[in-house]
Amino acid sequence: MSSTATSADTPAAQGHGHSASTLTLAVGAVGVVFGDIGTSPLYAFRETFASHHGAPGIAPDAAHIHGVLSLVFWSMMMVVTVKYVLTIMRADNGGEGGSLALLALIKRTSKKGRWTAPLVLLGVFATALFYGDSMITPAISVLSATEGLQYIVPGFKPWIVPTAVAILFGLFAIQSRGTDRVGKLFGPIMLTYFAMLATLGVMHLSANPAIILETINPLNAMRFFATDGFVAFVALGSVVLAVTGAEALYADMGHFGRKPIGLSWLTFVFPALMLNYMGQGALILSQTSPEAAAALVKDPFFLMIPDMVRVPVIILALLATIIASQAVISGAFSLTQQAIQLGFIPRMEIRHTSAAAAGQIYIPTINWGLMIMVILLVLFFQSSSALAAAYGIAVTGAMFIDTLLLAAVLFALWRWPVWKALPLVIAFLIVDIAYFGANLIKVPQGGWVPLLIGFVIFTLLTTWSRGRELMRASMAEGSLPIEIFAKSAHGSSTRVPGTSVFMASTNSGVPSALLHNIKHNKVLHERVLILTVQVRGMPYVDEAERYECKSLGNGFYRVTIYCGFLEDTDVPKLLSTLTLCDGAFDMMQTSFFLSRQTLLPSSKPGMAIWREKLFAWMLRNAASAMAFFRLPTNRVVELGSQVEI
Repeated sequence: MSSTATSADTPAAQGHGHSASTLTLAVGAVGVVFGDIGTSPLYAFRETFASHHGAPGIAPDAAHIHGVLSLVFWSMMMVVTVKYVLTIMRADNGGEGGSLALLALIKRTSKKGRWTAPLVLLGVFATALFYGDSMITPAISVLSATEGLQYIVPGFKPWIVPTAVAILFGLFAIQSRGTDRVGKLFGPIMLTYFAMLATLGVMHLSANPAIILETINPLNAMRFFATDGFVAFVALGSVVLAVTGAEALYADMGHFGRKPIGLSWLTFVFPALMLNYMGQGALILSQTSPEAAAALVKDPFFLMIPDMVRVPVIILALLATIIASQAVISGAFSLTQQAIQLGFIPRMEIRHTSAAAAGQIYIPTINWGLMIMVILLVLFFQSSSALAAAYGIAVTGAMFIDTLLLAAVLFALWRWPVWKALPLVIAFLIVDIAYFGANLIKVPQGGWVPLLIGFVIFTLLTTWSRGRELMRASMAEGSLPIEIFAKSAHGSSTRVPGTSVFMASTNSGVPSALLHNIKHNKVLHERVLILTVQVRGMPYVDEAERYECKSLGNGFYRVTIYCGFLEDTDVPKLLSTLTLCDGAFDMMQTSFFLSRQTLLPSSKPGMAIWREKLFAWMLRNAASAMAFFRLPTNRVVELGSQVEI
């Protein structure tokens, strides 16, 4: 879910209409969308033949190489092409994709039923797994490319981990400056990188072109399973490394569109990847002795590079892994912004790093948290082979959840007939369960890492969502209707010139800040706005549907401003375009009143005490509403209250 596209190339910037040509957007997508899947040839083929979990390594003979290549080809066809490009990417939410966007679409367009709550939990868990993926992708990508430097510099092996840590630290350190300028280089570098992958593959395929037919023959994959059984199943857990990053196609759809992503995948990226994988296979098959083949299969990508171009190719591969990491980091920022707007994550400081590109954001808390986790992963696992055990489970888990969400879309939203939808869903589920099951075997060797990260983040997300719900319900208990309050307050307080805006989390009842202001100050402004900002389950809201204003009499107004989950909640800017509610707003004559709640955990039913304490900690550490809503610091008054849940 990357946000590195420039505003000219984004549907958001063009009102969801792609003014740039499909070809231009397709080229841009190569630089942003396919970094993760594009760096898989560095380690995926190698890991498939390595020994895992007590199962012996696969012999690099013709039957096994043809079987593995066939599995890689048909995995890409089934998972990336059919599932994501041709099916899931049709389920867009106002042009946006990704688990949270899909979840918001389902919640917005379906009637609430018993099946919606489990889907919400699944969507949240997919989001939690994405954060795990965001930590592992930079670690394994940069580490795998850094390992290639040992083929340039003799004796470099002890420096692999320190060098990878230094590169990753530098990558996270520059995030606050934005990726707009660097992002313009992504396309050309990644185009060159994929062209290099294809060229290396063709060089070795020329000696054994028959391997192409063996690769696209599904019987070779079937024979692999029939002959090797459990060993083949274990190998499936490494084959899935070839399709990691497939979910990024869907998540990045809002930046480039379905057609440009599909075009770049089918005509350029997919062929380049398969040519390289087949080239690695042809290189190993060209060896005359089993010993030579076994030596090559330990690192076929770097060993297939001719000596004369070894240095520039390895440097290009390192740049590609940095770009892949950048795209995932930017995606974590975008996902966090969506989750904050949809109420799953506490408010955080969000900085915009580009005046032109709306998607260029930087979230310090997420950036430094990711950096610490990524570096810890590199230091703990020490090699890309060790990290590979932890990699697949987060990706396959998210893919499995995407299939379940897709089933809800097919049956509940698109109303496909059972005979049409069921075979498709079953086919996807069989593939997903096979991959997920193969990766579950990796849990003791490192697969527990993304699962642990996922469960911790899932607990945080659901605790915050449930806590907010309980807190709002507690504050609403015994709340006075605003119409009655407006009449009584008008007669019991002094009115002074100007406008007061009382921020409210819901559009019913009286905000606690307004009650405290009347109780302690006994003063009201001539115009009183009770303002609620509501985020809808769509990326952008039409200006015609932006505002809702209801006059309550005596200078009181109930105002609701609607925003999409990709829009900024800049309240002064939004109020500047509001012409309802008795005229325009002068910020120098407007005061903003905020409620700051202190949570008191109690034995009330709703949440366990430990989760109430966790929610209280998250509430204390959330960014202030003043910063989140961009309120002028010299025009804000905060009034506190205590709430039990």
